[in-house]
Amino acid sequence: MAKKILFLIPSLGHGGAERVLINLVNNLDKSKYDVTVQTLFDVGVNRKYLTSDVRYIAGFRYQFRGNSHFQKLFSPCFIYNNLVKENYDIIVSYLEGISARIISGCHNPQTKKVAWIHTGMTTEKIASCGFRSLSEAQLCYSAYNMVVSVSTDVRNNFLKYFHDINTCVLYNTNETEQIMRKAEENPGVTPFFNSQFCVCSVGKLIPVKGFDRLLNVHKRLIDEGLTHTVYILGIGEEEKSLRQKIREYGLEDSFILLGFRDNPYQYVSRCDLYVCSSRREGFSTAVTEALIVGTPVVSTDCSGARELLGEHDEYGLVVENSEEGIYQGMKRMLSEPGTLAHYRSMAAERGKDFSKEKTVRAVEDMLDSL
Repeated sequence: MAKKILFLIPSLGHGGAERVLINLVNNLDKSKYDVTVQTLFDVGVNRKYLTSDVRYIAGFRYQFRGNSHFQKLFSPCFIYNNLVKENYDIIVSYLEGISARIISGCHNPQTKKVAWIHTGMTTEKIASCGFRSLSEAQLCYSAYNMVVSVSTDVRNNFLKYFHDINTCVLYNTNETEQIMRKAEENPGVTPFFNSQFCVCSVGKLIPVKGFDRLLNVHKRLIDEGLTHTVYILGIGEEEKSLRQKIREYGLEDSFILLGFRDNPYQYVSRCDLYVCSSRREGFSTAVTEALIVGTPVVSTDCSGARELLGEHDEYGLVVENSEEGIYQGMKRMLSEPGTLAHYRSMAAERGKDFSKEKTVRAVEDMLDSL
């Protein structure tokens, strides 16, 4: 008989964690698992990608500001009992914070609980986000049978704040064959490739992604005569401020916000370089996908970067997590003969390590071991 598994996540928005959840649940063996995805808020572009053999339970129709503060008014047990109406063999919080707090409120001894951690908990504030306090977070995570981290760095940071908890590392699931197929599609009439050297980055336009730093570096390199165009794929709260800064710098033709795209791979695969300018990551889905399509990468030294690109820059450049670091890495790729070609071949080689089959099998082994 198939095990009933519930995955809880705040929404199925356009973030990396939401996308890899879709990849995972779609590919779990349905002869072994009866899979349900439940959201707190029924919003986001990724819902449409769920396959028909995954049940979906919608949350509230709208996501309201302050919802994480509101849920702290109630105990995890109270929220769980009012939110989850069925019994499951395994329940999974697929994002740290609010969903992890809620699932910890399940007191059915027959139900196994798993929490997924996608972000580097580098401060106490980040570690306790979504909880009333760090001590409450410790209590809630202690209720889990397993806490999964998406990289070794993420796991190590988690264990700095939380103790006596079963943990493991499982890499994100990527639809590798689908990514390669979509990468070959033509972007069409989108203004693209208007310079000899094209740089891209993918992510929400939010402060943690560091696109403000990338814009400043772009201007500095342009001022030095290193001609290139940067394309950003994503939407978010920083769009207005970024556009204002782009106008101030007079870079409307070389720093281009393309907005959200259902198929980012057709752009990333055609660029000469992918840049991850993030201040913080867990295990960058976008960097992983860039490697899969064979695009060279420069990434700030945040969680997961060295696992992806090598301790000694074997598969890409890991640079200091600062504006200066991004500048030095991009300048090297733009100007140092042979560097780009070398990392193009190494990216393609590294991309082979993130096959869908390997990552799904690892998750199934973990679930079966509970």
